[in-house]
Amino acid sequence: MDHPASLRRSILLWLVLATAAIGVLALLDTRTEALRTAREVSDRVLVGSAMAIAEGVDVAADGGLSIAIPFSALDMLSSTAQDQVFYRVDGPQGILTGYRDLLPAIVPPGQETGLADALYRSLPIRTATLARELTTGEGTLPFTVTVAETTRARDALARSILTRSALRIAGLIAGAALVAWAAATYALRPLDRLSRAIASRAPHDLTPMPPDAPAELRPVVDALNGFLLRLSRAMAALQNFASNANHQIRTPLTVARTQIAVAVRPDGTRPEALDKADAALVRIERVLEQVLLLARVEASGTRPALRDVDVAALARAVTADLMPQAVRLGQDLGYDGPERALARTEDVLLGELLRNLLGNALTHCPAETMVTVHLESAGQGALRLTVTDTGPRLAEADLAALRARLLPAPGPAEMRSGTRGLGLHIVAEIARALRAGVDIDHGSEGRGLAVTVTLPVA
Repeated sequence: MDHPASLRRSILLWLVLATAAIGVLALLDTRTEALRTAREVSDRVLVGSAMAIAEGVDVAADGGLSIAIPFSALDMLSSTAQDQVFYRVDGPQGILTGYRDLLPAIVPPGQETGLADALYRSLPIRTATLARELTTGEGTLPFTVTVAETTRARDALARSILTRSALRIAGLIAGAALVAWAAATYALRPLDRLSRAIASRAPHDLTPMPPDAPAELRPVVDALNGFLLRLSRAMAALQNFASNANHQIRTPLTVARTQIAVAVRPDGTRPEALDKADAALVRIERVLEQVLLLARVEASGTRPALRDVDVAALARAVTADLMPQAVRLGQDLGYDGPERALARTEDVLLGELLRNLLGNALTHCPAETMVTVHLESAGQGALRLTVTDTGPRLAEADLAALRARLLPAPGPAEMRSGTRGLGLHIVAEIARALRAGVDIDHGSEGRGLAVTVTLPVA
């Protein structure tokens, strides 16, 4: 199942990605700067050590060079990284002291210091070579001092600078994420208010939404208000149709039935074809009543105001009203329940619900069937109203199909399809409006059907 996209997550994601991209670029620049800084610091120490050694070079008695390497010259190169230090001093006649296989760095012309990276005994080193001269009575004596050390301390310093920068950037990204979440939450508050206002509206409330929305939401509010206006007009037209159809359609049917009723033979009998036509008109009137009732329930879009209703008296009255139809069909219709039982419901809709259940039972059951209205307490604040019949047992597939008709239909066309009329759909719609539950099962001893409506008690 796909989850809908979230504006908060989208804003947060893009801001974090943008901040992370900037952070990566900043980290690359910091790495370059950290390496340069660590190299410069290392070079200054190397050159300072070479200068200290050069201060110990002097003219010997024989006119050559003598050297006394001070301890401080090499001690200044000591570090916590335990770098190895190498040195070499060369005079006019060659090496004076130090490591013979240590190669001096090239000193550019016009300068006295040369710096270079190299490998010495498979170790990466940084080399500094200092070129100096000593003046004697016989001329000048040039010499070079070369000092080298491994690069552990320099790399450790660069890593330390880079790590601190990375931590600062990570903190910046986390802070930006928090700010983005807070800003998105604050910026989307009008949208949340609009959502809550729409969700809290009653189903029949089609008044326009208030226009107090930010500029970015105004097109949405305007489009929603336009839709509500069109919907209210459509609902009004549907309600007008439901209220006018009774007069516009039933009047011709009544006239037709009247004409059939007076069309008698001289002997007082009536042709069988007219009896069949009269029965067909009765069925058409019943279907019309059901369609109009269903249209009113759907078009109102509201739940009726519930009040305390004596369901027992209502059930007895509906049973008595349908008794002539049961007698005409050769069926046994009765009521079984207490004299008084209150429930929280609406009497007109509940009466129609019961009429549809009894009408279905009387219409679809054969003669000599017992149809009974049972009323009893269901416990836990509920009242159970059941219509049972002793008709033929239904197959499980047919029972499942009937239960499916109690579910909310996906559309009007499918809702009105089928061969069993609109009774169960009307029952389901009215039950949802009355906050009642409906269930269908086999009747007692597996015969017929039992349709149970569970009502909340007063």
